[in-house]
Amino acid sequence: MSMFCFQCQETAKGTGCTIKGVCGKTADVSNLQDLLIYVLRGIAIHSLQARELGIVRQDVDKFVMESLFATITNANFDNASFVARVREGLALRESLKQDILEAGGVLPANLHDSATWTSDSAVEFDQKAAQVGILATENEDVRSLRELIIYGLKGMAAYAEHAFALGYDDNSIFAFMMKGLAATTDDTLSADQLVALVLETGKYGVDVMALLDKANTTTYGHPELTKVNIGVRNNPAILISGHDLKDLEELLIQTEGTGVDVYTHGEMLPAHYYPAFKKYDHFVGNYGNAWWKQDKEFDSFNGAILLTTNCLVPPKDSYKNRLFTTSVVGYEGVKHIPAREEGKTKDFSAIVELAKTLPAPTEIETGEIVGGFAHNQIFAVADKVVEAVKSGALKRFFVMAGCDGRMKSRDYYTEFAKAIPKDTVILTAGCAKYKYNKLDLGDIGGIPRVLDAGQCNDSYSLAVVALKLKEIFGLDDVNKLPISYNIAWHEQKAVIVLLALLYLGVKDIHLGPTLPGFLSPNVVKVLVENFGIAGINTVEDDIKLFMGA
Repeated sequence: MSMFCFQCQETAKGTGCTIKGVCGKTADVSNLQDLLIYVLRGIAIHSLQARELGIVRQDVDKFVMESLFATITNANFDNASFVARVREGLALRESLKQDILEAGGVLPANLHDSATWTSDSAVEFDQKAAQVGILATENEDVRSLRELIIYGLKGMAAYAEHAFALGYDDNSIFAFMMKGLAATTDDTLSADQLVALVLETGKYGVDVMALLDKANTTTYGHPELTKVNIGVRNNPAILISGHDLKDLEELLIQTEGTGVDVYTHGEMLPAHYYPAFKKYDHFVGNYGNAWWKQDKEFDSFNGAILLTTNCLVPPKDSYKNRLFTTSVVGYEGVKHIPAREEGKTKDFSAIVELAKTLPAPTEIETGEIVGGFAHNQIFAVADKVVEAVKSGALKRFFVMAGCDGRMKSRDYYTEFAKAIPKDTVILTAGCAKYKYNKLDLGDIGGIPRVLDAGQCNDSYSLAVVALKLKEIFGLDDVNKLPISYNIAWHEQKAVIVLLALLYLGVKDIHLGPTLPGFLSPNVVKVLVENFGIAGINTVEDDIKLFMGA
């Protein structure tokens, strides 16, 4: 076994990748990611003590946030960047120790090894990584709960980073990241205490999604009903993928008047729903589908491509020289656009200049898709929705948020969308939408039967809508609403969304296409007994179950 990783839905055999990641990451990169998490645990231990002394270091908080994000599935495959992060983390940890001592603090005598181990040797990094990976926790239930917390923190960090880029942060979220990381080193915590921490992770998941919602909507306006073009024009172009709206804004400004068009791909599609971006005539539309089709769609796009966040698939040679990464994304041999300097914008001139020399995109489809149904837009038509429910014209909502992926079994979600009764509506967010957002499913009294709230973090909107409907209908329990949850997951952002829903009291969530490999049988049992978590079966059987037939 040269590595061990089971953080994503596609993990080998549903149990763990041991030679190379299904995602494409090498054993070396996987092991360095494990070591980086170990270093972050040590930083967290000292950060908690520092906070008790009134010492809050934003550089430390930012490093922990970005490093957690860098280890998310399909974000960074670059060995050198992780070696550099481990070194930076060790240096920050030692400077934090000095701050504690200078403030009169006394370091505990029996600190966890993650808070004391140090080295500057890449060879020793590899040796240490082999000792501190996931399987270093021998008890499979403790391991399962610890990893559930860690993966929730990774998703939380991703959302916190997007908000941070727009100038929004929350010290309590950073403090909890430290608490959660440090707790995964504490062998005295019982299973019940770890379960409680899992739910507390969900609480801060709600908080971070609310923060990002505020950051996005304050900066760019509330998403609104929008028809998005999926065809192309005959101009050179840049394709932008990922989630970072700040990067998109700066790219649009820097391409204005250059003759270069900009298209979105994957999770960047919902950017079209924000009013602030509609003023750019060269912001043409969305090209292609979910992340996993990029190996074909990046080829046919012909132009330059920018990955702002996950999901990156190891690139083919045919377009690798047209690909750029930025932020925490990285791949060896791919050009990387550095972080913006304080008070300045990112410099996208290299990608713009390359785009000018490349041919226009090859058209792969035509038409429009509709979206923009975040909480503000749905509240604008709340009367119509409530009346449809009361009259019986709208019998049930299906929350089908989450992720798309490569597995053939995910065709289930397309067939499910086609088969549900015509008097039901799908509420979606995240790239799971690509399984059905181009189907003609019609409407109910003018209400489209697929209501897309936006990116995966906009699952927050769906929760806000559910809580508002609970209030409107005078119910004492969100689970009494005619809403069923059939969620597809792939990576760690979906994990924090799941934990947030559990914290809000949502029960009977169906999760697929498979349950996470990192959940031990006993942890699954706890989730089933306390929250009604279940997997998926056949489309026909699941619809009968959801509709109470």
